[in-house]
This record gives sequence, C-alpha cells and structure tokens, in this order.
Amino acid sequence: MTQEEQIEKTKIFVKETLKNAEGGHDWFHILRVFNNCSLISEKEEVDAFVVKLGALLHDIADSKFHNGDETVGPKLARDFLNIIQVEKEVVDHVIQIIENISYNSSLDPSKTFKSPELDVIQDADRLDALGAIGIARTFNYGGFKNRAIYNPDILPDLNMSKEAYKKSTAPTINHFYEKLLLLKDLMNTKTGKQIAAERHEFMEQYLEQFYAEWEGEK
Repeated sequence: MTQEEQIEKTKIFVKETLKNAEGGHDWFHILRVFNNCSLISEKEEVDAFVVKLGALLHDIADSKFHNGDETVGPKLARDFLNIIQVEKEVVDHVIQIIENISYNSSLDPSKTFKSPELDVIQDADRLDALGAIGIARTFNYGGFKNRAIYNPDILPDLNMSKEAYKKSTAPTINHFYEKLLLLKDLMNTKTGKQIAAERHEFMEQYLEQFYAEWEGEK
C-alpha cells in the first residue's frame, strides 16, 4: 500500500470515527487542521507523511470526551496505523505527536517530546482555536457543557495546573484568558506566528465589543 493510499484510508477512518463528534472537534476541525498544516509546511522542513497522519489522527479520541483518559486516542490511532501497515518508526512518531499536542500537555512539565512535525501540527491545531472559528468553537463547546457565557463574579484563573485546567467549569468568556489569548505567544513556526497574530487581534476586538454590549454601551 502506498503512502497516498494510507492517507486516504486514514481520512475515511477519521471521518467515520468522528461522525457524531461535538461540533468543535469533528471531522471539519480535523480537515481545517490538515489544511493549516499544508500551509505551514510550505516553509518548514518536515516529513510530510508524518504531518499528514498526525494532523488526521491528532483528535481521534480527545480525552475531554473520554472521561479524561489520555490513552484512548493514542491506542486507537496505533491500532489503526498497524492495520494499514504503516512503518513502526512512523507510527511511533505519530503517537508521540498525539500524546503531546494538546494545550493541557503544555501545562505538564513531564512532557518533553519535540519534533518539527509536532511543531507544525500543534500550530495548525492552535490556529483553529483562534480567530472567528476559534470563537465559534469556544461557544459551541461551552454550550455542549452547559456553561455560563459570562459571569463577572468568576474571574479567570491564569495559574491553573494541568489537572485544574481539565476540570474547569468556568464561564466560556474565561476560556479566552485561560487559553485562547495565550496561544499567540506559544506558536512554534514563523508562519504560525504570523497567522496567529491576525486571529488574536480579531479576538481582542470581539471581546471589546462583547463587554460593550454586556454593559449596554453599544
């Protein structure tokens, strides 16, 4: 089986696996990340095959939807990649990407794995949490979890541990300060940083408008 055939089989597998996923972590999220990877990779020296597989499988079983179990996604991905006979070295690399890509992994000091391929996929994934789409995904997930939109009495926690972040039930607006507005300075690649800066500015403008409407000023 050629690499192109393995990529196509992976797309079919992911699309089927995520057909009932929450709207911010569904097949279209994967497709946007996949496309972001293509854009960023144009100026990065990476293994394109690893990037494509990692992008497609990075959210195959997000721990948020599996009782916080971070082993489900890597196991599901490994089992599938073995079935389509991807080389072991590539499989191991993709699994390490899946295990280290999330924002809450960046809050875990024990996570030390790095690679150019992870840098690209991580940037591509973080870009989808920024800008207009990032705002839409944030409120979609907040609604999915039945969280308040905003409560001025509940301030953002800017010093959360990984476990506190995973267990947070704070209003959705707080998520902008606890994660989204921090992503711009966490980007790995030059292209990722440029795109993130534009999307970051859009979110700041949105928040300014939000508070003005909340207070009845506009």
